[in-house]
Amino acid sequence: AIIATVAVLVVVAAFFLYRTYVSEPREAEASTELAKAQKLFQMQQFDQALKGFQKVQSDYSSTDAGNLANLYVGLCYAHQEKPNWTKALEYVQKFSTSNDQIISPASQMALGDIYANNNQNDKAVESFKKAADMANAKGFEGINLSVAPLALRKAGIILESQGKKADALKIYQEIKSKYVNSPMSQDIDKYIERASN
Repeated sequence: AIIATVAVLVVVAAFFLYRTYVSEPREAEASTELAKAQKLFQMQQFDQALKGFQKVQSDYSSTDAGNLANLYVGLCYAHQEKPNWTKALEYVQKFSTSNDQIISPASQMALGDIYANNNQNDKAVESFKKAADMANAKGFEGINLSVAPLALRKAGIILESQGKKADALKIYQEIKSKYVNSPMSQDIDKYIERASN
């Protein structure tokens, strides 16, 4: 029993030592490197940002930042002058969305664009709806007037292209009633009319 207790204590001690001296410092380093690449991404310097994210992804693959770098590598490929949608999809599929609250609604919407451009329309619609929900969750009184209606309109257009006019119509009507003050609602009637026929 004493040997078993000692063995458990050794394992627990090893876990805490690993977390304190290896895992947490690597997470901090990875986050710092990721922040540098994110700054380039926000400045729309996608080629340079891509190199930064690829470095984080390869050097810190086991960290949260390394996971998030997969998404950003995909987004960089999608934002290039000539988007590489295949590469973009390859990398976003490596991104584990187990904690997708860490990504922005705009990134979630970009994810929808990547799926749409790879003919994965169901996933695209799901991503656009999720982007709208995430944007609304951060919006004033639960309504976001920019990202949410745009993402929903994109979902509606895809649903229409799939022949799911009733589903598209429901989304367009929601945009008209819920997002009255959004620029997106100004021309929504033509979408409603198109989906009604």
